[in-house]
Amino acid sequence: MENKKAEKSVSNGEEEKRIEEFFSLIRKFHEARNRREREMMEEKEKKKTKIRRLDEGKSSWVPSFTREDFAAEIESRKPPMIFPTGPTCYKKLEEEEKQQVDDDGIDLNLTL
Repeated sequence: MENKKAEKSVSNGEEEKRIEEFFSLIRKFHEARNRREREMMEEKEKKKTKIRRLDEGKSSWVPSFTREDFAAEIESRKPPMIFPTGPTCYKKLEEEEKQQVDDDGIDLNLTL
């Protein structure tokens, strides 16, 4: 009988140890979760304060231009590029091509 009581007390001691370990694991899990939540909240606060600082740092000066700013002659290093304007240029090009064909005497364009 004493043997059974001793076994029960030993098994109760082991069981209590397991229960304590279980609850300590749960406590550690809760602490880690709470710590992570605090870290996330701190990061959000830092971002908010950073945004506030950026918003507050805006200058009150607004750039404005006047006619005098553009009145001066600008000298460029290269001559300006000339682009063909409108369909009249294309007509001129076609006429020049026809003249070249007439000059060569042979029509090398393949048409159906």
